[in-house]
Amino acid sequence: MAGNVQNVQVDLWQAEKVATQVTVTQASNGIRYAAWGETRVPESEIERMVGAVPQGMSAALATRSYYFVPLAIADTGETMIAPSYTVDLGDRAICHRNAVFGSTEAVFISTRLVEDRFGLAFEFFINIAHNFVGVAGVPESFSSLVWSQAEAQVRGESSQDAWETRRRAQDTRNGKTIDERARNGFFEAAFSDALAIYMLSLAVDFDYHDLREREYPLLAAPALAERLRHVANLFPANAGYEFQIHYRRKG
Repeated sequence: MAGNVQNVQVDLWQAEKVATQVTVTQASNGIRYAAWGETRVPESEIERMVGAVPQGMSAALATRSYYFVPLAIADTGETMIAPSYTVDLGDRAICHRNAVFGSTEAVFISTRLVEDRFGLAFEFFINIAHNFVGVAGVPESFSSLVWSQAEAQVRGESSQDAWETRRRAQDTRNGKTIDERARNGFFEAAFSDALAIYMLSLAVDFDYHDLREREYPLLAAPALAERLRHVANLFPANAGYEFQIHYRRKG
């Protein structure tokens, strides 16, 4: 009688060993990526996801490679990768881990920790967005837009980081002035979120409220739409992708 496949012994691989065993592909938009192990994600889906990154962002990501793997393990000193899924390893895994090999900055994304294409795509795009903002920064035009929304007390935000940094930036109690460090953090968080949601909208049809989390109120839809249109003007969609916003009719 066969044993439970979820409890078989799976040997972990060093991330650098994984990188040497797999061929990295450069997509037409310039993004470098590879898949390794039992990811359970069709190659066509990964191609579609990677291809949604606007070509205008690729120069800032030239030193990055994105590896789609079953599980990146969280509780080890060095970056370790599981070639397949088990329940025990799933409990030890994390959504992504970073590693550096020479001049390459690698991002290992766990495909088996998310339940659907939406979750995996958003994990990939939020990594892309943060990596991009870390290199390219935030356009002044976007900063002006989101700060005008904050000053207008637009409801909610696009992530916990954006919510907290906006709140700290605007906390003027006890004679405080605007916290510039928090405000810059808000600009970076809001821009990263907007980039990620924009790319997600190019790759996957989804309901905005799927992004809702309990810790903070979700940014009002018209405000998000304004941010996304701004991002779309900065980084037009690649050929074969289309940016659209649809509002649900009431009643």
